[in-house]
Amino acid sequence: MSQPKLTKRVSTALVNALSAGVVPRVGLEHIAVGREKEIAAIRQDFEHIANGGAAFRFVIGRYGAGKSFTLQLIRNLAMESGFVVADADITPDRRLTGSQGAGVATYRELMRNLATKSRPEGGALTIILERWIAAIQAQVAQETGMKPNEEGFDQQVEARIRLVTQDVADLVNGFDFATVIIAYWTGYRSNDDTKKESALRWLRGEFSTKTEAKAALGVRVIIDDDSWYDYIKLIARFAADIDYKGLIVILDEVVHLSKIPTAIARQNNYDKLLAMFNDAMQGKVSHLGTLIGGTPQFLEDPRRGLYSDPAWQRRTAQSRVVQSDAIDTSAPVIHLDPLNDSELQGLLQRIAIVFFTHYELNKQLTSDEISRFIAAVRSGRVGTETRLTPGEIIRDFMTALNLIQQNPPLKFNELINTQQYQSATVRTTQPATDDEFAEFTL
Repeated sequence: MSQPKLTKRVSTALVNALSAGVVPRVGLEHIAVGREKEIAAIRQDFEHIANGGAAFRFVIGRYGAGKSFTLQLIRNLAMESGFVVADADITPDRRLTGSQGAGVATYRELMRNLATKSRPEGGALTIILERWIAAIQAQVAQETGMKPNEEGFDQQVEARIRLVTQDVADLVNGFDFATVIIAYWTGYRSNDDTKKESALRWLRGEFSTKTEAKAALGVRVIIDDDSWYDYIKLIARFAADIDYKGLIVILDEVVHLSKIPTAIARQNNYDKLLAMFNDAMQGKVSHLGTLIGGTPQFLEDPRRGLYSDPAWQRRTAQSRVVQSDAIDTSAPVIHLDPLNDSELQGLLQRIAIVFFTHYELNKQLTSDEISRFIAAVRSGRVGTETRLTPGEIIRDFMTALNLIQQNPPLKFNELINTQQYQSATVRTTQPATDDEFAEFTL
């Protein structure tokens, strides 16, 4: 990804997010290191999706290994590449399918987070529709010489809108989807905000009854637990028809699916995921990319993970011909290896540059100082070469940077060499574990 100028808004978001131990939503290109092979594989997927295909990937990494960071980096790359992007975290209340609206709750979250390059913070549905309508109006005006207030102009625009919606009308639930898009145009043309809002509510999955939807828009269906994925496919095709390259859907924290206590409910979610996977692999959907972020337990646990389902194990298990030094980037599962020492140093160096630029400090850290910091964090811990994650190191690094910023006389080396700092580091960076899903590395 290209690196635009580091603005104060972006540096504030980066510093605040990293200090709080959460993944930033913007500015990741300023601190990203490594993952070149993974990003290259995703770029190939993007090309395939833009040409009318589909892709489905798992991004697997343990907590703090950079999984969510990588997914956010892919999200930003997708928007820069001209895709519409929707992302959501799976939670106990948001699943792929379930009772009491758990499936449609995921759809609603995806729609809330719908984003484009011009609207990266989410909530882009209205912008997408209105810019599309405005573009058609401009095209009609240019080709016909008519003005928007002339008789017949709106009919010309509507005819072109119907040409686009006709492309999705033949898909499952496509006719009702197209009807709602036309209803939005009708409200737009007549300045009927009520009709426009009703159309948006329907597209966001916010109608709870079919009766309500019929009264407001004349359609007899609503988006619910059983049908929400059909509308994801419709939105992907529609996005491509209105000059985006397609739709990228990102679902993170899917480990919550493996924590569903009821075996039948858990299997129903795995079956839904399998249907989504098969659609992409068998060419049943176009212009749609799906990325699933999870932990090794979610994938490999033979009792509650995907490997508990033979169909999933057959599709996602690593081939026996794969060697440790050769990665098959076409496989559906991307395993995130730990950053090596060189990459880790580069990451911390970039974070330091962002931090000092943000606070307008004429400082910099040497490679030796960063190496000493990493050694200080690792000291006193067994197995840190494999167990210490980038997330844990970044959290301590931000603490150290904040301390030297708040205490100007304090030098970085003086801070990390103190017994109090090293003891505190050992104490605070012990990984929190969930007994049922704890990881062990021997």
